[in-house]
Amino acid sequence: MLELFLHHFHLPAWPVFLVMIFFFESHMDRTKAPHLILGGITGIACYLLTLQFVELFASSLGIDTARLIFICMVVYAIVAFGEMLPMIFNNYAFMFYLVSGLAAKLDGIPPQPLVWMSLVVLGGGLVIVSILGIARLVALTLGAASAAAEPDGSRLP
Repeated sequence: MLELFLHHFHLPAWPVFLVMIFFFESHMDRTKAPHLILGGITGIACYLLTLQFVELFASSLGIDTARLIFICMVVYAIVAFGEMLPMIFNNYAFMFYLVSGLAAKLDGIPPQPLVWMSLVVLGGGLVIVSILGIARLVALTLGAASAAAEPDGSRLP
């Protein structure tokens, strides 16, 4: 359903589904949701900063060298600040950074990093809430079915 909505409005689905994949990877731990959302925003912001850095230094360093220097700076920031600011500098940030660079080349349309960030927050947040809601509904359903099978509430060995 979400894919159809995004397609109808010509929005890319990858930021939303990357959030979903990583939320599943984190075993649907709700405490990881802020890390995921903020890491996603950070990664996409790093992509934006890469464009600015390359534009600024391409004439003196060359495009490839400027790009590699900035990538090294991003990796350094994740490693150096990951312990101090784990919600911002984390593996999710690096993955969103990587996928943003790929999406910018593969989409066939001009990159829209601010739209991507919005989709991480709004669409990703919606997906996380939906997953947690479905998990809760399943738990309640299974609990009700279990209670109906055992009227006294006891558990069979």
